[in-house]
This record gives sequence, structure tokens and C-alpha cells, in this order.
Amino acid sequence: MIRLFIPHDLAAGADLALDPGQSRYLAAVMRQTVGDEVALFNGRDGEWRSAITVIGKRAVGVKAVSLERPQEAGPDLDLIVALVKRGRLETIVEKAAELGARRVRLATTERTNAERARVERLTLIATEAAEQTGRLDVPAIAEPVKLEKLIADWPEGRRLLFCDEAGDAKPILNALAGEPGSPWGVLIGPEGGFSPKERAMLRALPYAVAASLGPRILRADTAAISALTLWQAALGDWRS
Repeated sequence: MIRLFIPHDLAAGADLALDPGQSRYLAAVMRQTVGDEVALFNGRDGEWRSAITVIGKRAVGVKAVSLERPQEAGPDLDLIVALVKRGRLETIVEKAAELGARRVRLATTERTNAERARVERLTLIATEAAEQTGRLDVPAIAEPVKLEKLIADWPEGRRLLFCDEAGDAKPILNALAGEPGSPWGVLIGPEGGFSPKERAMLRALPYAVAASLGPRILRADTAAISALTLWQAALGDWRS
């Protein structure tokens, strides 16, 4: 069944109009007709089996019929990633959504090699990935901030997995052994790595856990995917 994320409240009998992009997708691409069913979710009210009621020139109308899956929350996991070039950043956001990150927070560092990010575009990518994977929410994508500010505003009680490619950190599964579950953040640096000043700052944080991703230097997208995968296997919902 086709799954779509919508911002509207969902309840039995609710009549809803899909946005132009979703309407065009259902009517012109997927050739859906009145009476066909889709699954709708909004990150709050679970997943609803819904029926197409109208296929109009401007919008497709649907009616929520029944709750198929109640809302559930995945692990409270942030991916914090230094800005990289657009293609790799888009891959990181897509895979973060597939791997269950609740938020993607963008950072600028001393060695960041990209100047900006199109958060609206990244949110669309995260939404499409959430629709495809069956999750019931869409990861929030935050505007870029300097690494120093991100650390200064770090929430109490959240651990930080710091992927350190230049130090004497333990292998990631060893580093996570015995650690508590979420909330956590996973921090991935830029293509040039963290500066010595940034590494010293991160190493000094009482809530940070330095970890190695192995003997090879990984690109940022590979590092993000690897770190999220290993965190999920060690502490996340892959264990259930």
C-alpha cells in the first residue's frame, strides 16, 4: 500500500485534501482511482488506512477509515553531521531516516568544506525515506549551527558518540558496551576531520564517548551510515 506523510490530524472519518505533489503522484504517476486505499501518517496519530474519495484537477481527497498501527516512538537518537557537499549530505539524510534517527542536526566546523544546506530539500528527502521504510514519523532537519554552539546548548542527560578517526579511541562496539540506551547523539565530522582544538574540546566532555570506526578513513556518508548502524545494533531498536 502506498504510504504518505501528511501534516493534518488523523481520526476516523476525517476528510483530507492531499497537497499538489502527493495528488499528482497518486493520480498521474500511480494511476490511483476513487476507492483505492493508501496509508497516511503524521508522526502523531499512528498510521491510518484511508480511501481515495475524490480525484480533482487540483487535489486528491481521502477519508481516514481505520487505525492500522498506533503511534510509537523509535529511539531518541540524533545524528549530528558536519556540512559536506550536497550529494553526500542528501545521502546521509536519506540513510539517517532509514536507520531510525529522530533528528538530523547540521554543524559547521573549522574544516567544513560546504557553506550551506537546503533544509527544505533535505526534509523532503527524509519524508520520502520515512514513507518508504514504514516508520511513523519523519526526522526533523535542523538548520546548521557552529559546533561550539551546538555543544554549548547540549541537553542534559543526552550521551554523545564522537567518531574520532585521529585518536586512540576504542572500536565503536567496545566503546558502547555497557552504555545506557537513548537519548544519544552521534557526531560525524567533516571530510577533513575535526581540528585538534575541536578534538580536545570533544574529548573533554563528560558525556562524550570517543569511538573508532576501524582502520580505514571513511568518507562522511559512509561514516554516518556505519555509526548509526552499529549504534542501533548495540543500543537501539535493532535489539527488539
